[in-house]
Amino acid sequence: MRKSVLSLVVLLMVSLTASAQKFALIDMEYIMQHIPAYNKANEEIQNATKKYQTAVEEQAKEAQALFKAYQAKVATLSATQKTQKEDQIVAKEKAVTELKRQYFGPEGELAKLQKQLMQPIQDAVYNAVKQLSEEYGYSLVLDRASASSIIFASPRIDISNEVLAKLGYSN
Repeated sequence: MRKSVLSLVVLLMVSLTASAQKFALIDMEYIMQHIPAYNKANEEIQNATKKYQTAVEEQAKEAQALFKAYQAKVATLSATQKTQKEDQIVAKEKAVTELKRQYFGPEGELAKLQKQLMQPIQDAVYNAVKQLSEEYGYSLVLDRASASSIIFASPRIDISNEVLAKLGYSN
């Protein structure tokens, strides 16, 4: 009897705590689209990507040209000349690979630029969400844009516009 009463009390406490939790949703894509600094940063990143891609493609074309020239003259080259040309081609291909890594690798120029431009914006959004969570007592705030397991969410719990207002971007 004592165990069943204790179980009932614990069950009642758990249900009261669970029902007291408040949840909210944000749509990070929606928020970011309404922040001019994000759009400007995104444009800068796209321009840098194009510039880096062009530089890599130019180097790759040079490597391809070396290879084609080698193939055209391979029959007339001595063994030493063949080795020399092959080494040139391999060196150029390695340079292309290194350039790709330098621009697009995890520690590359593009990753550094993204971190430099996007991190302050993301931090500001995070801080606004945190302030709103503390202010309104939300236990959990989910990002609707990245949470693919959310099948339905009531628009009443979406606080995206409040986050924008907190950041100074009224909608």
